[in-house]
Amino acid sequence: MKSWIAYWNILLKDMRTYYLKPPNVSWGLIFPLAWTSMFFIRSGTGLEDIMILLPGVVAISILFGTTSMLAVTVTFEKKNRSFERLLLAPISFELLMLAKTSGAILFGVGNAFVPVIIAVFLADLTQIAWHVFVPAVFMIAMVSTFLGLFIAVAVSEVFEAQTFSNFFRFPMIFLCGLFFPIEKLPVFLKPLSYALPLTYGADVLHGAVHGNHMMPFALDLALLAAFCVLLFAASLWNIKRRWIL
Repeated sequence: MKSWIAYWNILLKDMRTYYLKPPNVSWGLIFPLAWTSMFFIRSGTGLEDIMILLPGVVAISILFGTTSMLAVTVTFEKKNRSFERLLLAPISFELLMLAKTSGAILFGVGNAFVPVIIAVFLADLTQIAWHVFVPAVFMIAMVSTFLGLFIAVAVSEVFEAQTFSNFFRFPMIFLCGLFFPIEKLPVFLKPLSYALPLTYGADVLHGAVHGNHMMPFALDLALLAAFCVLLFAASLWNIKRRWIL
């Protein structure tokens, strides 16, 4: 019981302290909102165009929201040595890091529905398979959060984390099938696309929104879960090696 009380207190503390930090507002909220508006305005009011763009802007909103959050919460606390105090909490190290990342996951899920709310006024969303769309949003938020954690523990400054995150985020926009079909990419880039977790999340979203997907949903979600485990384990190992030992 003490462990879960500590978990919720850490989560609530992060939500109160970090959600409105400038990097989160700029990269986590304003930037995805600007991308959403740009793509939707560019598409006009055509139902078909908006439905094609929706999975991409949802994925971008999640990716930038989660990675921006972790760049602030983890890097800032490590620099100010408040992370060491958290290690004294009556909670296992794994649960502690889940508490530190849960806020970013929730932040990413909330970000995902910003373009959905905008699309409600522009298109008919009744054709979306919500029973597939919602689990995909949660899985993308989780894998993006753990990617952000992996990046954040490798640097020491917030601006370094944001810059390093862009090294992953912007190529994903073009390589993961968000707006450009992977089939149309050059042959030498396709293996890189399939090595990125967002490819499988985007595939589920495309299938849920307009039925165009490459692989079975179960396989996509299983691969996303595998990436979550791999990134979280690698982040924990890096934290213990660089920060604790």
